[in-house]
Amino acid sequence: MSQHKASVRWQSDGGEFRRSKFSRAHTWTFDGGVTVPASASPSVIRPPYADPAGVDPEEALVAAIASCHMLSFLYLAAKDGFAVISYEDDAVGSMTKNERGIPWVSETLLSPCIRYEGEPPSPEQEDALHERAHEECFIAQSVKTSIRVTPTRARRD
Repeated sequence: MSQHKASVRWQSDGGEFRRSKFSRAHTWTFDGGVTVPASASPSVIRPPYADPAGVDPEEALVAAIASCHMLSFLYLAAKDGFAVISYEDDAVGSMTKNERGIPWVSETLLSPCIRYEGEPPSPEQEDALHERAHEECFIAQSVKTSIRVTPTRARRD
């Protein structure tokens, strides 16, 4: 199959490492050349040791799930003859503690709002497209996080 690479880089800011008083800001560089500022989540590590402007791993997981679902949905909608003109999703990941008391992203709620050109799918057809997209999404098949899809019904322009 294929490989997908990302480089993660962190450098000490001179803080007191052994006392956990150091910056968690770092970068992610992807194989296409894009570098993204990243950090621990400010809900886990408070500023100034976390950078709220950086993408945190939990956000990245939610974005990866939402993006993969969208790409799978767009592929399937085109294959089924529906013309999507916009797709927006304000995805939310929720953290809870597992049986050992360790926080994890236990659920991701996708709330896509899709606009179509021409005849849109019926609500039942759109739900079926979302079910198929979930089954075909590489990321959804790779995680144990519960993923729910509750589409907002948008029609055509």
